[in-house]
Amino acid sequence: MIQTFDLSYPSSDRLHTVHAREWVPEGTPRGVVQIVHGVAEHIGRYDQAARFLAAHGYVVCGEDHLGHGLTAGGRFGYFGPKNGWDLVSRDVRRLRELEGEKHPGLPYVILGHSMGSFLTRTCLIRWPGTVNAAVLSGTGQESAAAVSSGKALAGAMCRLRGPDHASKLLNDLPFGSYNRAFKPNRTTSDWLSRDEAAVDAYLADPLCGFLITAAMFRDMMGGLQFIADKGNLSKMDPDTPVYFLSGDNDPVGAMGKGVRKVEDMFRSAGCKDVTVKLYPGGRHEMFNEINRQEVFDDLLAWLESKR
Repeated sequence: MIQTFDLSYPSSDRLHTVHAREWVPEGTPRGVVQIVHGVAEHIGRYDQAARFLAAHGYVVCGEDHLGHGLTAGGRFGYFGPKNGWDLVSRDVRRLRELEGEKHPGLPYVILGHSMGSFLTRTCLIRWPGTVNAAVLSGTGQESAAAVSSGKALAGAMCRLRGPDHASKLLNDLPFGSYNRAFKPNRTTSDWLSRDEAAVDAYLADPLCGFLITAAMFRDMMGGLQFIADKGNLSKMDPDTPVYFLSGDNDPVGAMGKGVRKVEDMFRSAGCKDVTVKLYPGGRHEMFNEINRQEVFDDLLAWLESKR
């Protein structure tokens, strides 16, 4: 029987308490998988994937980022007034430390989805060699010009309206363009999955779909700049195996082209063990797609191959 536990620890911002969750298998665990969730969602949305991995012997854990889920304290979409990317990265890192203390010696895998994949890439740069493998789901890399202009716009909005201003304009820049690729639209979030029930569950979830603030948008753009820098990429441990999984109809990954771009970035940085799986027709959330069981099985097979 899989057991779930909620835990908490102080955030690096020294203001919030980070909420985290564990899924613990029966018997002696075979490894740990830490999930890093995306923007405008929470770790609870990964219950099905976590239970699948726990059923195969893995302890699964993950936290709600600042401004998200039960960590937010009702103030959604806001990391903080400054240095938000650093704060959230440190909170992700702290959970890795805590779980490592609980399960010393076990293989440790970090799995990041969407914005969580950007945070995971940040962790691979900042703390190289501290995980045994990494999985990047729904990742991508916007052009340097687009990231720079987005950061400048968000910075200007921070100055004009305040860092905690929730801007529909900034939110429409990425998310509106993502959904336009799937016209005629049934909902505002068709780009997430072909599974209508999964999309409807996201839209009905009170902890999902909120507007992000100007400061969070600015911080995310800064994060994208950080993980695209060649000097930073060179700091990654080249021996850490990396698995990219995405739908080839995911607009965050430029319909597969952005995923291949990041793959090339990792290979150019010297990474020796890189695997890419693009699912035909899949959209952004492959763990919530109509072929999610195939995705789970492929992930497990890759994890087992790296033990």
